[in-house]
Amino acid sequence: MGVKHAREYEDILVELKDAMHSIGDGYLFFEMETAEWEELGETERLDLMEALADDVFYALGEDPVLRVGQGVVTYRPKHHIIEVSVDEKESRIIRLI
Repeated sequence: MGVKHAREYEDILVELKDAMHSIGDGYLFFEMETAEWEELGETERLDLMEALADDVFYALGEDPVLRVGQGVVTYRPKHHIIEVSVDEKESRIIRLI
Protein backbone atom coordinates (compact mmCIF):
# COMPACT_ATOMS: atom_id res chain seq x y z
CA MET A 1 0.00 0.00 0.00
CA GLY A 2 1.27 3.46 -0.79
CA VAL A 3 0.19 6.98 -0.04
CA LYS A 4 -2.46 7.80 -2.62
CA HIS A 5 -2.28 11.29 -4.05
CA ALA A 6 -3.66 13.28 -6.96
CA ARG A 7 -1.50 16.40 -6.55
CA GLU A 8 1.93 16.60 -8.13
CA TYR A 9 4.42 14.75 -5.96
CA GLU A 10 6.90 17.64 -6.17
CA ASP A 11 4.30 20.03 -4.72
CA ILE A 12 3.53 17.66 -1.86
CA LEU A 13 7.26 17.20 -1.21
CA VAL A 14 7.85 20.98 -0.93
CA GLU A 15 5.16 21.30 1.75
CA LEU A 16 6.28 18.17 3.58
CA LYS A 17 9.91 19.35 3.54
CA ASP A 18 8.87 22.66 5.10
CA ALA A 19 6.89 20.82 7.78
CA MET A 20 9.82 18.50 8.52
CA HIS A 21 12.12 21.51 8.89
CA SER A 22 9.65 23.05 11.38
CA ILE A 23 9.95 20.05 13.68
CA GLY A 24 13.43 21.26 14.59
CA ASP A 25 14.97 17.94 15.54
CA GLY A 26 13.72 15.94 12.56
CA TYR A 27 17.33 15.04 11.78
CA LEU A 28 17.08 12.50 14.63
CA PHE A 29 15.10 10.33 12.20
CA PHE A 30 18.46 9.68 10.48
CA GLU A 31 20.09 8.91 13.86
CA MET A 32 22.18 12.03 13.43
CA GLU A 33 23.75 13.74 16.42
CA THR A 34 22.90 17.38 17.22
CA ALA A 35 26.55 18.35 16.74
CA GLU A 36 26.53 16.84 13.23
CA TRP A 37 23.36 18.80 12.37
CA GLU A 38 24.83 22.04 13.69
CA GLU A 39 27.92 21.61 11.48
CA LEU A 40 25.78 21.61 8.33
CA GLY A 41 25.16 24.75 6.31
CA GLU A 42 21.60 25.87 5.53
CA THR A 43 21.69 24.37 2.01
CA GLU A 44 22.81 21.01 3.39
CA ARG A 45 20.11 21.13 6.05
CA LEU A 46 17.42 21.82 3.46
CA ASP A 47 18.73 18.99 1.28
CA LEU A 48 18.57 16.66 4.28
CA MET A 49 15.00 17.78 5.04
CA GLU A 50 14.01 17.04 1.43
CA ALA A 51 15.48 13.54 1.76
CA LEU A 52 13.61 13.16 5.06
CA ALA A 53 10.33 14.28 3.47
CA ASP A 54 10.81 11.79 0.64
CA ASP A 55 11.61 8.93 3.05
CA VAL A 56 8.67 9.80 5.30
CA PHE A 57 6.24 9.99 2.37
CA TYR A 58 7.08 6.47 1.25
CA ALA A 59 7.30 5.08 4.82
CA LEU A 60 3.76 6.32 5.51
CA GLY A 61 2.57 3.80 2.93
CA GLU A 62 3.66 1.03 5.30
CA ASP A 63 3.11 2.70 8.68
CA PRO A 64 0.52 5.51 8.83
CA VAL A 65 2.04 7.05 11.99
CA LEU A 66 5.73 7.94 12.27
CA ARG A 67 7.69 9.71 14.98
CA VAL A 68 10.13 12.23 13.57
CA GLY A 69 12.18 13.76 16.35
CA GLN A 70 9.69 15.39 18.72
CA GLY A 71 7.05 15.45 15.98
CA VAL A 72 4.51 12.95 14.71
CA VAL A 73 3.56 12.46 11.06
CA THR A 74 0.21 10.81 10.33
CA TYR A 75 -1.24 9.69 7.00
CA ARG A 76 -5.04 10.02 7.03
CA PRO A 77 -6.23 8.29 3.85
CA LYS A 78 -9.95 8.93 4.48
CA HIS A 79 -9.26 12.67 4.54
CA HIS A 80 -6.55 12.59 1.82
CA ILE A 81 -4.04 14.42 4.00
CA ILE A 82 -0.77 14.04 5.82
CA GLU A 83 -0.80 15.71 9.23
CA VAL A 84 2.50 16.82 10.73
CA SER A 85 2.28 17.54 14.45
CA VAL A 86 5.29 19.79 14.90
CA ASP A 87 4.76 20.13 18.65
CA GLU A 88 1.86 20.35 21.07
CA LYS A 89 0.77 23.70 19.64
CA GLU A 90 1.37 23.46 15.89
CA SER A 91 0.19 21.05 13.23
CA ARG A 92 0.66 21.27 9.48
CA ILE A 93 -1.73 19.74 6.97
CA ILE A 94 -0.48 18.59 3.57
CA ARG A 95 -3.33 17.95 1.16
CA LEU A 96 -2.91 15.02 -1.18
CA ILE A 97 -5.70 15.88 -3.64
